[in-house]
Amino acid sequence: MGAGKTTIGRLLARRLNMAFIDSDHEIEARTGASIPWIFEIEGEPSFRRREADVIRELTAQRGIVLATGGGAVLNPASRALLAERGTVVYLRASVGSILQRTSHDKNRPLLQTADPRKKLEDLTAQREPLYREIADLVIDTGRPNVQSMVQTIIDQIAQLETARARKARTTMNEQACISLDVELGERSYPIVIGRGLLDDGALLNRHIAGSGKVAIVTNTTVAPLYLEKVAAPLRASGREVLPIILPDGEEYKNWQSLNLVFDALLANKCDRKTTLVALGGGVIGDLTGYAAASYMRGVPFVQIPTTLLAQVDSSVGGKTGINHPLGKNMIGAFYQPRAVIADTATLDTLPDRELSAGLAEVIKHGAILDAGFFDWIERNIDKLVARDHDALAHAILRSCEIKSDVVKRDEREGGLRAVLNFGHTFGHAIENGLGYGQWLHGEAVGCGMVMAADLSHRMGLIDRASVERLRALAQAARLPTVAPDLGLERWIELMEVDKKNEGGAIKFILLKPLGSPSITGAPREQLEATLAATVGRPAA
Repeated sequence: MGAGKTTIGRLLARRLNMAFIDSDHEIEARTGASIPWIFEIEGEPSFRRREADVIRELTAQRGIVLATGGGAVLNPASRALLAERGTVVYLRASVGSILQRTSHDKNRPLLQTADPRKKLEDLTAQREPLYREIADLVIDTGRPNVQSMVQTIIDQIAQLETARARKARTTMNEQACISLDVELGERSYPIVIGRGLLDDGALLNRHIAGSGKVAIVTNTTVAPLYLEKVAAPLRASGREVLPIILPDGEEYKNWQSLNLVFDALLANKCDRKTTLVALGGGVIGDLTGYAAASYMRGVPFVQIPTTLLAQVDSSVGGKTGINHPLGKNMIGAFYQPRAVIADTATLDTLPDRELSAGLAEVIKHGAILDAGFFDWIERNIDKLVARDHDALAHAILRSCEIKSDVVKRDEREGGLRAVLNFGHTFGHAIENGLGYGQWLHGEAVGCGMVMAADLSHRMGLIDRASVERLRALAQAARLPTVAPDLGLERWIELMEVDKKNEGGAIKFILLKPLGSPSITGAPREQLEATLAATVGRPAA
């Protein structure tokens, strides 16, 4: 309802050289009555029976693009026919967007109520699971460029057909390959999420412009697993591929590794038409992005994240950089990729410790911006730890939705985007204080969130029960919740070197309440009390 099905459907049909049919218009043509009239005189049950009859007939036809009414999925038989007989594209729109598009449309009988927003929220809650049940593709319609959305649908359909022909598993939950967009004007780009995406050699090629060289930056752990799978289709398409394999670990996110990338690019005479591909976790993604931003003052790059942490957080938003001995991520640039391709099958080879590190960032998104998502994580944490495909599918999608929405509103961290650093002030201090690589980034963030929650409680922003909920969830995710003893003054010294700080004052991202962030300083007395309560013995 109000997602733009008719507009997009007509354009898609034209591009595919197919006929376009709107099921609502077909019902009106057959009955000679408008949809509002049918609802008023015959009632909704009668309309739904007519709708089911029309869908049964239309889905038997070939060579058409069919736009159904939003409630068509309520009929189980219609859902089964749509899923069996066609490729189902779910055009996903927010309640706010739908309300804006339909506010003056009197041909929406279900919205002729005193509170259309509440009605839309109820309809979305009822229908969303049914849409996802049968969807082959999920396309976010928030992007204003309709032509671009249509092209995305065409690309995704081609990808599905290729994968089906190869009998590859191309879906995240064996139902939907999901694409959503980070909306940044001319710097906008898609995030494609699905299972088995690396098996589709054409997918990466579509996001690399021109015929220039492709430099794949990866590490010694990921290269044996996925380098050839990514490189072979590129070579087969006639591209020259340059593998750059770096040592693995946070301790190598530094100038030396960055220069290894530059050395390889220069030695192989890579020019401005070269595309860099980041194949790995957060370290590879950040470092490759910074190399792309700096080399010849900027060359394109694509993210292929292979860890949960990178898929839900670091690959999205354009933050790139390296560490400095005095501070984490203090040297870098905002530089957006051309695309993010997240193949969830790569999580099958992820060590348990790395999976837990990624879950820290999933928990973060719920804790600061979506209390409902936090509740869902609590209910499903055992499934997430057990690598349940459906649970991971939802966690990755919702995390990317939350982060892309924040990035859209504050690309360069002028204010709002800072909330994504919840747990990071304490976490970065742990990483630097122990030495990069002793704790994984997500482990440090997980512990840092517990510390930030404790400080939030001491400042009267949340109750003790919320602190314990977050602590229990971190423990269930197998994250550390007791901080290492770096010494009080060392803790303070490390936290004073942070990008969020202003005028020498430490800035914290705290909870007010759970599900909402607060950017604030903290009295020294309360900060010391939090450190005393959450710090234990030094990590081994």
